[in-house]
Amino acid sequence: MALFVNQLTHMDVSAWCPTRGLIGCSWQVDALLEGALGEDGMLFDFGEVKPWIKHTLDSGLDHTLLVPTQAPGVSITDCEEGLCVRTETMEVRGPVEAFSLLPWASITLEEVAAHLSGELTAERPVNVDRVTLTLSDEATTGAAYGYSHGLKRHQGNCQRIAHGHRSRLSIWQSGTRQPELEARWAHWLDNRYLLEQADIEHQDDVFLTCRYQAAQGDFSIRLPADRCAVLPGPTTVENIAIWLARSIADESGHATRVQAFEGINKGAFAEFTP
Repeated sequence: MALFVNQLTHMDVSAWCPTRGLIGCSWQVDALLEGALGEDGMLFDFGEVKPWIKHTLDSGLDHTLLVPTQAPGVSITDCEEGLCVRTETMEVRGPVEAFSLLPWASITLEEVAAHLSGELTAERPVNVDRVTLTLSDEATTGAAYGYSHGLKRHQGNCQRIAHGHRSRLSIWQSGTRQPELEARWAHWLDNRYLLEQADIEHQDDVFLTCRYQAAQGDFSIRLPADRCAVLPGPTTVENIAIWLARSIADESGHATRVQAFEGINKGAFAEFTP
């Protein structure tokens, strides 16, 4: 007997890729539970499936930096902030909880899904024999981009300096969608690190260092400057939408409306007239 819940929740993470660098990801989560019916005629109460699985994800990999510890050039050491992850082009420091160290050469959807499925199966309810999660990118027909950031004022896990999202982008001018603009801006934004101007500790011709203190602890990240985008304020989805609308309108000379997403199914609208 099997019980399924499609689109149960989603995960937002950043992942270190040996070839692409720091990437932002949003993954839809589908769940399959296999086992035997209980005396109540149920395998597992639907009302309990989502909070159980979501709690495991929220207290684990979600909103962390996924680090493939066997990838070339990855170095992990203790530091004053908690943990320091270094590669040839990146250094991230923060509390241990902000990182998920995975003993692989690269991060793949299949391996992450198998890892989470194993965790959930190990703590399964009485009637359940096996839990299988399937992770997938949101199906999109238009422009989308990944980005990483941290929100120091956030009271939850969004304050972690290297978590990310994969987000759709829609742009209108004169009431008409602009797919070419969407594709160009999404391509430029893809897998950049977005940060607040006030959090820049150091910047030169090659690298930029962002540092801040948040409720969970001290955080810093050092990345190639050309892979960063600096906003005048916090990198909330509201401010990202405002920044994009203003930037696109100023560049084109036309009033612009932007729909910016923060991962899957949520985001903000903003308009600007130059």
